[in-house]
Amino acid sequence: METILLPFSPRYIVLTICAVITALLVGIGIFDHNIKVWEILLVPIVIFGALTVLGIRDLLQKNHAVLRNYPISAHIRFLLEEIRPEMRQYFFESEKDGMPFSRDTRALVYQRAKMQLDKRPFGTQEDVYREGYEWMHHSVAPKALNSAEFRVTIGGPECTKPYSASVFNISAMSFGALSPQAVRALNSGAKKGRFAHDTGEGGVSPYHRENGGDIIWEIGSGYFGCRNRDGSFNPEEFARVAADEQIKMVELKISQGAKPGHGGVLPAAKVSEEISRIRGVAMGEDCISPASHRAFSTPLQMMAFVGEMRRLSGGKPAGFKMCIGHPWEFLAICKAMLESGIYPDFIVIDGNEGGTGAAPLEFMDHLGMPMREGVSFVHNALIGINARDRIKIGAGGKIATAFDMARAMAIGADWCNSARGFMFALGCIQSLSCHTDRCPTGVTTQDPTRARALVVPLKAERVYMYHHATLHALSELLAAAGLDHPQQLQPIHFSKRASSTEVMSFAKLYPPLRPGELIEGTEDPRFRDAWAMARADSFQPAG
Repeated sequence: METILLPFSPRYIVLTICAVITALLVGIGIFDHNIKVWEILLVPIVIFGALTVLGIRDLLQKNHAVLRNYPISAHIRFLLEEIRPEMRQYFFESEKDGMPFSRDTRALVYQRAKMQLDKRPFGTQEDVYREGYEWMHHSVAPKALNSAEFRVTIGGPECTKPYSASVFNISAMSFGALSPQAVRALNSGAKKGRFAHDTGEGGVSPYHRENGGDIIWEIGSGYFGCRNRDGSFNPEEFARVAADEQIKMVELKISQGAKPGHGGVLPAAKVSEEISRIRGVAMGEDCISPASHRAFSTPLQMMAFVGEMRRLSGGKPAGFKMCIGHPWEFLAICKAMLESGIYPDFIVIDGNEGGTGAAPLEFMDHLGMPMREGVSFVHNALIGINARDRIKIGAGGKIATAFDMARAMAIGADWCNSARGFMFALGCIQSLSCHTDRCPTGVTTQDPTRARALVVPLKAERVYMYHHATLHALSELLAAAGLDHPQQLQPIHFSKRASSTEVMSFAKLYPPLRPGELIEGTEDPRFRDAWAMARADSFQPAG
């Protein structure tokens, strides 16, 4: 009896109804010989017949248990699941909700990029008594607003072509991850605003060169744009490309914050003729970015490679980018600097909160040091080896506002990079579809029909205005704090709520080392054991 009634149970009733209606409609059409009846019934028969076929298919397929138990009706679940991110973003998020970036932050970037009113009414929506709330101190003697550009000179004693960089630049994003239109718009905006555009490890494309904006050329483990046929580094090709006057600095990518220690593969099917030409990889073969470099394997060899990059580029600033992992490994690099006498001109610190087109969840959520701790660690390590005055530090990782910049610079950064902030300026809506090639705004896609949505002249202007407005906001923050330049920012200018009743200064959260303290021998627990484990001839710990 139970089996007989099963088609009428809540699980199968939708299929049963569709099948019965289809049968009834077909029966009416057969027994009523009026041709006009078929004209009326044809559409409903097709609809309910198709649903019936779908339900039978659901019963027979083996991939989805929920469809076998709830034919037809379970598709509603998949539909709701598909539109869940959009429903949440548009209807249920508060202004401070939303990850990786809140609705309020995204709206601020859009408003500044469009030169619309970016002010907020009535009062803060932040809970200023929650644990983790941070603020910047103001002065009772604020300064007049500084309208000058904020710039920093990058280049140590061995650099013959130092670069005067803006304190706010476009972080590394490769052509291939971004559409041609997105690269064009970013570089055109950088040109107008006199700030730098990092190529990412995908090589220098024609779209980077088209509008003449300043370029930071990033070299990853695949050596794209300067590689031999077997994937090894080609110094002659590197020198040829780096001679371009548009390239202002050369950057060695050691690791990326969102997926440190993880290589990448662009399948052969996606290696177009254009990507093959730009990256120097063969058609019909996977384009591989190994997890580690082939050109060096020890800290001393790494410093020699950085020095060679500077020489081959004709004396342009050479440095490296990394997310801090094992502390002794970075301190091993510091020991290699001391032993070899070769120092980078800059170090860019990426945090594990940084962005990427695609990465394993475990890597994004749980691998690598966050940006602020990384910047503080590197800043103090360089002080500890008496090298801080010759090496500039860049910072990247969820930087979108002037406060984000000021906070990073207070704990040691000389300048800041932003990727997703400038993507928002291009029109990115945080649809989280970067890895699907179905970007709704044409930013992260190689589909020309999608990329055409991005109008380069308009978006280039928005990139420029976002940069301009953010630096203006930074100048307002500095003036309110009684400062003239972001290089004057110190940890004492910021505080953080540790609990509902306890407040800590950044000076206590990020205590400094003394100049030369690592060389002399430190007792600071953040560095003591890791310094003892570090060795210039290997990334493996001593002992």
